[in-house]
Amino acid sequence: MSEPAWAKINLTLHVTGQRSDGYHLLDSLVVRAAVGDTLSVAPSAQLELFVEGPYAGAAPLDDRNLVIRAAQLLDPEGTRGARLLLTKVLPAAAGIGGGSADAATALKLLSHHWDVPIPEDVASLGADVPVCLHDSPQRMRGVGEMLTPVPPLPPCWLVLVNPNKSVSTPDVFKRLTSRHNDPMPDSIPAFDSGQGFAAWLAAQRNDLEKPALGVVPEIAACLAALDDALLARMSGSGATCFGLYDSEKAANHAAGRIDHAHPDWWVTAAEVFK
Repeated sequence: MSEPAWAKINLTLHVTGQRSDGYHLLDSLVVRAAVGDTLSVAPSAQLELFVEGPYAGAAPLDDRNLVIRAAQLLDPEGTRGARLLLTKVLPAAAGIGGGSADAATALKLLSHHWDVPIPEDVASLGADVPVCLHDSPQRMRGVGEMLTPVPPLPPCWLVLVNPNKSVSTPDVFKRLTSRHNDPMPDSIPAFDSGQGFAAWLAAQRNDLEKPALGVVPEIAACLAALDDALLARMSGSGATCFGLYDSEKAANHAAGRIDHAHPDWWVTAAEVFK
């Protein structure tokens, strides 16, 4: 069995507070985009992980990899076996939830393969893992554990651009000057068009964009390259930026233009799941 591990994109990311244990409180509109890693599972007497693909070098094979930790969460005694093959096409530490999406896909695949339920506390694997169990758009609050479905979005496409620079999320949060900012509006409306959606998003924020620019200045060039988008913003803690487009043709044209101008960047166009 094989399943995709779709990229997770934070269209907004408001930092609204900080708990006493240091975890930050967020309010974020999260979507999944139709580009991602692939995970396959096959029978084996022991648990083993193999990684291939253009970003395989960034994926460890031990329990530093969230795929292995997801397997251990489902089978804490370590009595079950499976052969896992992960094809990495998403850059690591890129603000698009690659590892979290891999973990969520591992939970789904191994739950079926081993006939065991997915536990409720998957957030122990990481704050983005719960939202990555959903393909539909979600409003994510708290430290990632409070999820609310949002109305279906209009047809839209993203162009994802990363300067092939990894970003340390703790380093970005260290540079955050205000940790108590306004959340999004109480309700997220339904939108009739991509233009209306982009206009609403433009009134929201990613509070980590400015501090991330201090860590990876190339983010500014990525945003500038998306100047023909309805909206350009950074996702998560970076360094991946997205441009929002209302047609597949416009997104593919922009992706081709940027890829030609910056062959050393990671660039792709992907539809947003509604």
